[in-house]
Amino acid sequence: MNAPTLLKVILGDNSSQRMTFQNGLPGSVNELVSEVQRQCGLDYDFRLQFMDALFGNDFMNLTSMDEVQDRGTIRVIAMTDSSTPQCANILPTSAAHHSLNESSSLSSGCVDTDILSSPESESSGSRSSWPSIFRVPQFSYDAELKLAQGNAAYREKGTLFIPDPKLKSNILEGLVQEIVKYKLYVSDKDFNTVGEALISKHPCLTEKGSLSGYAGWKCSLKNKLAIYRTNLRKLGCPEVTINSLKHKPEGKSSPAFGIKKPRRSEVNYCPPYPTGESEKSLESVRMELLSDVKKKNNREAVRMKMEKTFAYRRQEVVRDTPMIRDFQTRWPALFEVGEINAEFKRITTMPLQSRFLSQLDVHSEKLLKMFKNRGGQIGRRLGGIIAPMDEDDDVDLGRECVIKALCVYLNEDPENLLREYVAADESLLQESIEETTMGIYVWKHRDDSEKPEDIGIVLESQIVMQDMDSVPLAAAMLFGLIYSLNLNYPAELKYTFEVLQKVVMELEGNALSKKAQVLKNRLYQ
Repeated sequence: MNAPTLLKVILGDNSSQRMTFQNGLPGSVNELVSEVQRQCGLDYDFRLQFMDALFGNDFMNLTSMDEVQDRGTIRVIAMTDSSTPQCANILPTSAAHHSLNESSSLSSGCVDTDILSSPESESSGSRSSWPSIFRVPQFSYDAELKLAQGNAAYREKGTLFIPDPKLKSNILEGLVQEIVKYKLYVSDKDFNTVGEALISKHPCLTEKGSLSGYAGWKCSLKNKLAIYRTNLRKLGCPEVTINSLKHKPEGKSSPAFGIKKPRRSEVNYCPPYPTGESEKSLESVRMELLSDVKKKNNREAVRMKMEKTFAYRRQEVVRDTPMIRDFQTRWPALFEVGEINAEFKRITTMPLQSRFLSQLDVHSEKLLKMFKNRGGQIGRRLGGIIAPMDEDDDVDLGRECVIKALCVYLNEDPENLLREYVAADESLLQESIEETTMGIYVWKHRDDSEKPEDIGIVLESQIVMQDMDSVPLAAAMLFGLIYSLNLNYPAELKYTFEVLQKVVMELEGNALSKKAQVLKNRLYQ
């Protein structure tokens, strides 16, 4: 038997994963393509490239297995009519279409649905995620000229520059226009990054009487953005009109009551309808979807209509907060693996399943080390949870153990996330499900070691997804549903989901609770 071989597979921008071949590399390129297709759940034609050290690590088309070595890097290139390689014999001949919908039958890897751009999505006011370093925009020509003179005087004599009202207004307007490319409701910490970026680029604007150097700018910027939101409300921008007084519940007329805004790094929290579309036209598309989901081999049509109705569906979720049962009846197509991945990417611009599982793998080694070093009663409990990993090298089993151990490490009960039922009849299972607000269930017929009969997700006492391939996949989908349905994290699992969001998925990972921050510090030691 050959020794296990590892490969890094690049699936796309900011998406890669590790593949393990227990019996060594396949004997041919065709076999390698098939194995990548199986493990990554790819249902489209592609070719492979390898990283060639002879040419400065450039990627070259893979034509021979002699070019692939243990711990090497290969890259997946999606096929289009214009990218057909000369060596066509190395490609699988099945799957004539190029849709990037995700397969749910995954064992150790995945790739997420890629949302293709469309006129509807481009006109829907979509944004980008908040940058790690805020870029101060270019102001008007006369403003830049004044600032250049002020910066020159500051460098020569240390003289601070006091802008006139017109220049100050110009600067604030430019900053606001840059901010709204990312979000309309900005946290105090984000305002600090803007202020720091401003005085870093234009040090002459530093305020002498301020400890930070930008406290006055920060206050003015908050007021300017508030006024800007008021103007957007008059124009009917849904993300701000949803917080207007006329949308408040009866008897709750306080402007501060029930403010609805992004809380978990949602980029497209409540986007406007596509240009030329109305509530009536999008409702007719939704009605078409109800029949489309019942047709076979109709995935592409469903995907396009789900993309078109994203803003309509999102406003319904945020504004009306419907019951899960009612929402599933109206949007049954959403409760599938491929569409959850697509919806999550529409909301956050980030892939869900591939990132969730690959990042979990990245952190697993250090997490296991932390679990083993934990003492006391929690340490003994952690040891029992991760013990199966020493007896079985199944990737999904390892991920499941890590997720459950993470709950225990954060002093939360993993049974609040995952409940296993052995030899339970359906009535007992249904009774338990009716008592569950949010979680995953695993149903086995006889003993704890056999393959589960069913793995599913429960929300508001309703089974919303069934026949999942693994617990880690179910955990990723549950995380995606929380975003798609704008749900709160359950109180008994708030630290587990915070770590999954901010440490594993790296969504808004700069503001952590004390418990999550301690874990992150130990993870990166």
